[in-house]
Amino acid sequence: MREPQAIVVEPLAATVDELYRKFGVWKTARALMSAAWRRRQAQNQITHLSNRMRRDIGLPEAEEEVLIWDIGAFIQAKAGRPD
Repeated sequence: MREPQAIVVEPLAATVDELYRKFGVWKTARALMSAAWRRRQAQNQITHLSNRMRRDIGLPEAEEEVLIWDIGAFIQAKAGRPD
C-alpha cells in the first residue's frame, strides 16, 4: 500500500493575495469575472425547451404562462367556468 499523502491547501485569502501581488488588481478581477461568466454559460438551460422536448427527455411539462393583459385567455377561462 502507498503511504497516505498529506494535502496542504492554502486558505483562499492567501491564494487571492498572492494573485493580487503577482498580477495586480485589475487582471485578477478580470480573470475572476471571466471564470464566473464561463461557469454561468456552461450550465444547461431547459427553460427554452418545448413541452414535447421535455416529455421526450423525461422532464415534467412546464406550465403555460397566462399574461395579465391577455384578455382572450381571461374570457375563455371565465366562459368555461359556470357561476
